[in-house]
Amino acid sequence: MEFAELIKTPRADGVVLHRPFMPNVEGTLCLTGHHLILSSRQDNTEELWLLHSNIDSIEKRFVGSLGSIIVKCKDLRVIQLDIPGMEECLNIASSIEALSTLDSVSLMYPFFYRPMFEVLEDGWNSFLPQNAFKGLESMTDEWRLSEVNKDFSVCSSYPSLVVVPKDVDDDALRKVATFRHGGRFPVLSYYHSKNGMVMMRAGQPLAGTNGRRCKEDEKLINATLRPGKRGYIIDTRTINVAQQAKARGGGFESEANYPQWRRIHKSIERYNVLQESLIKLVEACNDQSHSMDRWLSKLEASNWLSHVREILTTACLAAQCIDREGASVLVHGTEGTDSTLQVTSLAQIILDPSCRTIKGFQRLVEREWIQAGHPFQQRCAQSAYSNSKPRHEAPVFLLFLDCVWQILRQFPCSFEFNESFLVLLFEHAYASQFGTFLCNCAAERARLSLPEKTVSLWSWMNRPQELEHLTNPLYEANSLVIWPSVAPQSLLLWEGKLHSKRCKKNVLRPILFILIWVLNISDVNTIIWLI
Repeated sequence: MEFAELIKTPRADGVVLHRPFMPNVEGTLCLTGHHLILSSRQDNTEELWLLHSNIDSIEKRFVGSLGSIIVKCKDLRVIQLDIPGMEECLNIASSIEALSTLDSVSLMYPFFYRPMFEVLEDGWNSFLPQNAFKGLESMTDEWRLSEVNKDFSVCSSYPSLVVVPKDVDDDALRKVATFRHGGRFPVLSYYHSKNGMVMMRAGQPLAGTNGRRCKEDEKLINATLRPGKRGYIIDTRTINVAQQAKARGGGFESEANYPQWRRIHKSIERYNVLQESLIKLVEACNDQSHSMDRWLSKLEASNWLSHVREILTTACLAAQCIDREGASVLVHGTEGTDSTLQVTSLAQIILDPSCRTIKGFQRLVEREWIQAGHPFQQRCAQSAYSNSKPRHEAPVFLLFLDCVWQILRQFPCSFEFNESFLVLLFEHAYASQFGTFLCNCAAERARLSLPEKTVSLWSWMNRPQELEHLTNPLYEANSLVIWPSVAPQSLLLWEGKLHSKRCKKNVLRPILFILIWVLNISDVNTIIWLI
């Protein structure tokens, strides 16, 4: 397919760009296969380069012969283009809709992008599993790097290399894979060097209503326990949801078959609920009314901060079991690709100081999200403005970044990176010129040869001139475990992801009043400083 076939009007002059809290820009609008570009001849005017893949939805409006296109982006920006001529406006809108909804991954911009910078470090090779395992080997000899999934036949969502207990052979792993959802048998997520305890992650056991068991599964997770020690299984579903999963062939680990493990159920919502929460949150932040009660009511109805609190609470629980109880932990929900990864990665940020560095956090995202099989292509296909009915879309990764921001705000000197770093990851997860967040799993990336055909985000981000903008000037290495507060008054709305510079009128005003009410502060200067 040729992109030119989808572009009815490639260029329009006299187009006016409107962006909140920024001056209007008049210039020439150009459509290419991957970008919407607005260029002006005015001095000191920044060009607009918008990836079609970043467009969530558009709206058309007409006043006489003047047409307007409201472009709503996946990164939550909203812009308006005034286009002279109704036919031109309709053609451009039609072209944008066609180019922003292409399904084929191989037609996306990362496959066509050629970097204008010198690649000093190939990001595709920066965080390979075999390199990470060398660090583990220096601390313990109880684990091994297995190639059981080298052709992705045992588990389609796992990488080709996984870390498993040394005493469990590959034949046993194959049997365990048939007992776990999606073949996601328990693998090592984190080794706590302080006491040798570990955190593993998996899919739910396929126990079903008849109470099916798997001796190899029991042996695998028991291999992580020290003599006389118990472990904790943290199920990210409520007991009722886990019970219902039994009727569909899923379930949980029974106490009779796993007597050395204590099961704890938490309540982290699944992706369809989270997507609805994001839609309501953005709707609240775009509310043009001047009613504080209405705004607070909408914010509360979104349940966004409730989701943040529940995820952080569960991560703190996992970290507490490992660090304070001296126990190993197994985390799973249903598939093991969403809430499981939120919990395991946040627990590591709490426990491991290296995860609070720039390279360490990138390594964490690569290992616990990208290589671990979080389906970015599905979850980030739509954002808060899409008119399509959500299928598999959900802000799972965005919620994780929000939780990290909450911890960063509470421990501002313990992180090497700043808020811009987190916002950048959010934006690139939804639309990017880099291939890092493309596809749903390692198998898909290997099939499309992403490392050979696309550039890694880490290659660009880790250049000195970029790191300069992403580094926290307050950073002081902190080797301690950090325990974030999850009290309601400790959790704030993350304005950065909502593009606070463009939404100041709608976001900062309610935040100001919330702080006055929650903290009972009368000094406005104090509140402004806190914000």
